[in-house]
Amino acid sequence: MEHFTIATVAEKSPDFRRVLWTGQRTQLVIMTIPAGGEIGEEVHEGIDQILTFVSGSGEARVAGEKREVVQGDLVVVPAGTRHNFVNTGPNPLVLYTVYGPPEHADQAVHRTREESDAAEAAGEDEPPHS
Repeated sequence: MEHFTIATVAEKSPDFRRVLWTGQRTQLVIMTIPAGGEIGEEVHEGIDQILTFVSGSGEARVAGEKREVVQGDLVVVPAGTRHNFVNTGPNPLVLYTVYGPPEHADQAVHRTREESDAAEAAGEDEPPHS
C-alpha cells in the first residue's frame, strides 16, 4: 500500500516536479511553481491530467480559457488539450497531479523548470511504459 498525506508531502517539497508513484496506468506527481513561474504551455497527447491545488494562487490556462486557481481547486485537462498553469501570487503555487497514463520517468525529481525542460529535451524523462 502506498499512503501519502498528500497536501503535507506536496507542501514540504521545494522541487518543481517530483514523481511520487508510478503505476502501469497512472502516475502521481507533486509540483511547486515559484512566484512568477509557470509549468509552461504544453499538450499531452493520449494522457489525461487532473491537478489539485494545495496552496498559493495562480491562473489555469486550458483550451483558450483562463481561470483563477487557489487551494482546494481541481482542474481536469483532457488528453490533447493545450494548457499552462501560472503562479500569479507572491508564494509558491503547490499542487499534486495525476497523469493517466504516466507522463514522466519513475521517481524523477526536477528541482527547477529549466532542469525539467533539459531532461525532457535529452530524452531522460520518458515514462517507464512508453
